[in-house]
Amino acid sequence: MKVIVIGGGWSGCSAAITAKKAGAEVVLYEKTDMLLGLGNVGGIMRNNGRFTAAEELIALGAGEFIHLTDENSKHKNIDFPGHKHAWLYDVNKIEPAVARYLKTSDIEVNMLSRVVDVKKENNKIKGIYLADKQYVEADEFIETTGSAGPMGNCVKYGNGCAMCILRCPAFGGRVSISNKAGIEDLMGEREDGAYGAFSGSGKLAKGSLDKKIVKQLDETGVVIVKVPEEDVNLDKLNLKVCQQYALKEFAENIILIDTGDVKLMTPFYPLEKLRKIKGFENAKYVDPYAGGIGNSIRYLSIAPREDSMKVIEIDNLFCAGEKAGLFIGHTEAMITGALAGHNAIKSYLKKPLLVLPRSLAVGDIIATANEKIKSKDGRKIRFTFAGATYFKRMQELGLYTTDIDVIKSRVENVNLTGIFNKKFI
Repeated sequence: MKVIVIGGGWSGCSAAITAKKAGAEVVLYEKTDMLLGLGNVGGIMRNNGRFTAAEELIALGAGEFIHLTDENSKHKNIDFPGHKHAWLYDVNKIEPAVARYLKTSDIEVNMLSRVVDVKKENNKIKGIYLADKQYVEADEFIETTGSAGPMGNCVKYGNGCAMCILRCPAFGGRVSISNKAGIEDLMGEREDGAYGAFSGSGKLAKGSLDKKIVKQLDETGVVIVKVPEEDVNLDKLNLKVCQQYALKEFAENIILIDTGDVKLMTPFYPLEKLRKIKGFENAKYVDPYAGGIGNSIRYLSIAPREDSMKVIEIDNLFCAGEKAGLFIGHTEAMITGALAGHNAIKSYLKKPLLVLPRSLAVGDIIATANEKIKSKDGRKIRFTFAGATYFKRMQELGLYTTDIDVIKSRVENVNLTGIFNKKFI
């Protein structure tokens, strides 16, 4: 059987791996010239509840990319405001490492290949159309196109196109495959009812900062610099997609994190103001290039789905990552992708689809996010193991732990150890 994965971010790559391990022929299409999408500017792993989720993912048999990010981490077990035991992978090394892993896994990866439409018969997708008019058929489809862009959305709901990592002007905007199949997308909202949310950080060139700042970053992974009192903007916290970083400390301080480049933990910071701060006189944004005025707008294209990751009303379409809910983060993308890839094969074989139990953090977040998105208030909540509402829930339910033996036991107790390694075909 053949599975087509649309989108090569963390969730798409994860889906491709589990579908391949289950025995399918897997073909992945990515519209840009790089895999991982937002993973090329993220870099934060294992912080707070993400540690628990990462170890659950390993125990379930889908830890390939956890191991890969661990191997490419510049800093391990660091703390910064509101976050404990974070690992920071090198964003300049991770993408080629993932590309090599997919190649050795015998997954066909098509870069610069933008999927623009589908052919549908009854409740099934028969094939996809590419921008170059090519038509390709498959048995099952997994959409991981994300929820940011095209650039018109960043103009409408943000401060304009910021030329972010998605690079819509160069490679074309995101196309919603579920919408092309006739399913109406859901949209995330902000507290004031506006749609979407700004990405939570920008990226500065290391060479543009003072040597003392760079030295501290290289040694410790984190630098915290006080923001001038007149420039403190608490309202900006409400704009952030990454609500786990919407803490007062992130408004009152410039928080820098070393992920190979310098991750600036704010949706945007006017360059003129930034350069007035000691050590930042020559600061330069790397991505988004217009990081002084804005950032990518996300959560504008979410498919209604079941907890198995199957898109509602389409028999052979699954979704993962931000396409599957108001999720934040690489670990969150990996688990939804792994489940989508696994269930795509079970769907083809007409086997019961796997729903991860709520006794696991990875199962509970998938179910909780799906429940909440059905209400207007719920569409204002973001879901991440790393903080905000969901991490609090994890702690209240006793799901958060850094004890690896306890995590392995939980997975074993529900008979799911190594489930994502199972071959069906």
